[in-house]
Amino acid sequence: MEKFLGKYSDYLYALMRIIVGLLFACNGARKLFGIFGGMEGSGQAAPLFSQLGLAGIIEFFGGLFVALGLLTGYAAFIASGEMAVAYFQGHFPKGFWPILNMGERAVFYCFVFLYIASRGAVVWGIDRALRR
Repeated sequence: MEKFLGKYSDYLYALMRIIVGLLFACNGARKLFGIFGGMEGSGQAAPLFSQLGLAGIIEFFGGLFVALGLLTGYAAFIASGEMAVAYFQGHFPKGFWPILNMGERAVFYCFVFLYIASRGAVVWGIDRALRR
């Protein structure tokens, strides 16, 4: 399978980067604007000048930057750090295992964004177009 799909790896990576970035931006939009059910299904936005508000800003703009391939490495690194903080603040105190403390999504995003930070935009990104 790797031999066949390997020819398309840069494009598959870009597709993953775009989808993950947009999903992350949706989490930020939920916190910032109260859409997609808002905070805990209440339809309410998080207070802007709070830790959740800051998380919403990082998620919304960081997700958009990653999806667009704009300052990709920096945005992904900041998003990865935010997810590490989210895990250790909100989930780790409930136990070590992410599957038991409901932190698997934070761990997943943390490591996917760390990987994206190591690769940058590659193709289909504004960063790449600006380098030309």
